[in-house]
Amino acid sequence: MTSFAFVVVAYLIGSISFAVVVSRAFGLPDPHTYGSGNPGATNVLRSGRKSAAVLTLLGDGAKGWLAVYLAQMLGARFDIAAETLPAVALAVFLGHLYPVFFGFKGGKGVATALGVLLAVNAWLGLGVLATWLIMVAVFRISSLAAVVAAICAPLYDLWQSGPRPMTLAIAVLSLLLLWRHKDNISRLVKGQESRIGSKSRAAAPSPEEK
Repeated sequence: MTSFAFVVVAYLIGSISFAVVVSRAFGLPDPHTYGSGNPGATNVLRSGRKSAAVLTLLGDGAKGWLAVYLAQMLGARFDIAAETLPAVALAVFLGHLYPVFFGFKGGKGVATALGVLLAVNAWLGLGVLATWLIMVAVFRISSLAAVVAAICAPLYDLWQSGPRPMTLAIAVLSLLLLWRHKDNISRLVKGQESRIGSKSRAAAPSPEEK
């Protein structure tokens, strides 16, 4: 029961969408309504408020780190099951993708995934972050950097720690991240993906609005 509580709390922490919270605090439009329509730091940057984008990035990353860190620190005290930590890592990520507080309309999870990896193993997280930064510096395309970093994450963990339950959790997390970027991957293949710093455009209408 305690293990289940840790997983539920992790999901609720993940459900805090900092793109929406920060945008409201700055008096900015809802990030669902412009640019890509994605509530994440890259889209908030299209509002023109770099400080809001930075706070969104830090908040989304911090919640991923916090959920896993709490499970690590309190797990022994509450004698949680061994498989709970990988479940917590996935739960906080799923909370970001499908936040209960915001109609299950979440972001793509890059910053939250990085926070999770930093909590699991700092060197693993830094290695994935370095991969992302190099790709961004070279290509200036956030989604491309995210896709490459997602592919590398489980490989880095496998190389560093060998196969373990957390490696499987990281692989599932990476697959979910790639799935959330499927439209971006399609645009990348077509050479149509926008670069970081591109001007805002209206969010695409929902099927109900077409």
